Amino acid sequence: MNIALWIAQGILAAVFLMAGGMKLMKSKEELAGQMGWVEHFSERAIKGIGVVEILGAIGLILPGITGVAPVLVPLAAVGLGLAQLGAASLHMRRGGEGQMIVMNAMFIALAVFVAWGRFGDYAF
Repeated sequence: MNIALWIAQGILAAVFLMAGGMKLMKSKEELAGQMGWVEHFSERAIKGIGVVEILGAIGLILPGITGVAPVLVPLAAVGLGLAQLGAASLHMRRGGEGQMIVMNAMFIALAVFVAWGRFGDYAF
C-alpha cells in the first residue's frame, strides 16, 4: 500500500507542479487560450493559485522523503483536494466543461486516497 500511496503522491505532485509552474510563468493572456476560466480571475489571483499548487506539490513529497513534519503530506493532499473541488465548481458554473470536471474528480479521488492512507494506517 505504501508504494501505491507514493505513486499517487508522485502523480499529484507532478501534475500540480506543472500546472502551478505554468500559471506562474505565463501571463493571463497566454493562459486564456488554454484555460478559459482565467477570464474570471485577476492576474494576481492566477499567480496565487499557481503558488498554492506548487506548495501543495512540494508538501506531498518533501516531508515524506525527509521525515520532517510528515503530517504535512496528508494535509497537502486535503488542501489540493479542496482546491480541486473549487475548480470543479467553477467548471460546472461555466458549463460545457465536463472533461475538466472529470479530471478534477480524478485528482480529488487521488487526493482523498493519499489523505486517507497517510492519516491512517500507512502514515510515515
